[in-house]
Amino acid sequence: MKRTMIGMVCALVAPLAFAQTGITDRQSTTTTTTTQPATATTTETTYASGTVTTYEPDKTIVVKSESEGPLSFALHAPVRIVDKAGHVVKRALTPKDRVRVYYTGTGETRTVEHVEVED
Repeated sequence: MKRTMIGMVCALVAPLAFAQTGITDRQSTTTTTTTQPATATTTETTYASGTVTTYEPDKTIVVKSESEGPLSFALHAPVRIVDKAGHVVKRALTPKDRVRVYYTGTGETRTVEHVEVED
């Protein structure tokens, strides 16, 4: 009985073992992707120190610098105003406040990062 079972299993498995797989005609596609090198842009934050002459929240701040004269900065977004310890100043700036305006860019493209009140 065991011999009959082993014979039947071999008879069923043999065709599968010797079967030839079909050959299909495939075309391979190669895709080449070219990327352009990334340009590195660095922005340097600089500051201007002086005394506030004009301050309009969310609009402009004019600082009279001892070395450069009056400098005007456009405030395009709500700008963070902090004291030397980094705490947010809740009051509006007034003329005669000594400040340091941190900004990026030059000329008309100056973007204010934050303002630090020195007094």
